[in-house]
Amino acid sequence: MDGDFRTEFVRDPGALRHHPALVLNADYRPLSYYPLSLWPWQEAVKAVWLDRVDVVAEYDTTARSPSTQIRIPSVVVLKDFVKPQRRVAFTRFNLFLRDEFRCQYCGSRGDLTFDHVVPRASGGITSWENVVAACSPCNLKKGSKSLRRAGMHLRKVPRRPSSGEMQNMGRKFPPNHLHDSWMDFLYWDVELEA
Repeated sequence: MDGDFRTEFVRDPGALRHHPALVLNADYRPLSYYPLSLWPWQEAVKAVWLDRVDVVAEYDTTARSPSTQIRIPSVVVLKDFVKPQRRVAFTRFNLFLRDEFRCQYCGSRGDLTFDHVVPRASGGITSWENVVAACSPCNLKKGSKSLRRAGMHLRKVPRRPSSGEMQNMGRKFPPNHLHDSWMDFLYWDVELEA
C-alpha cells in the first residue's frame, strides 16, 4: 500500500467525486462509518423516486430526463430503520481499521499485510485474537517464529472489536472526499469533552 491507505479500500476512488449521497439510517446516523455509507447519485435518485428515502441536503447539480428534472441528493435518510449489525465481520479492511492502519510491531503505516501472532505452523488460527496488521519487513522478520523467538513485541493485544468500537474507529479515517453537507451528520453523536 504505497499510496494513501484510504483510497486502497474504495473500489473506484474517482467515483466518490461524482456526487455520492451520504446514507443515514432513520435515526439520522450513518449506516456505516467503515467504510462510510455512500450511494452513487443514481442509486440516491432511484431511492427518492421510489419514496424509500427523504432528502436532507442536495447538490447544486440536477439530473434530467425528457420529462423530469431533479436535484441530486447529497444526504438521504432511510424511511425504515435498519438494525445495525452487532457482529463485526472479520475482513482485511476491518482488521486494518481495528489496528488503525499501523503495523502492530513497529507502528509504520506503509506496505501493510497481516500476520498470525501464533504462527499457523504452530497451531495458530485465523481469528481476531491471533491476527494483526503488519508491515512486510516485520512480517518477514517474524516469519513462522514466536514473538519471543523473533524478539518482537505487539503494540496492543489483538482482540475482537465491538461494533461500537469499529464505528468510533471509522470516524478517525474518513474517505478522501467529504462533502460539506455531510459534516453535520457525521460527528453529531460524538461525545463532547467536558
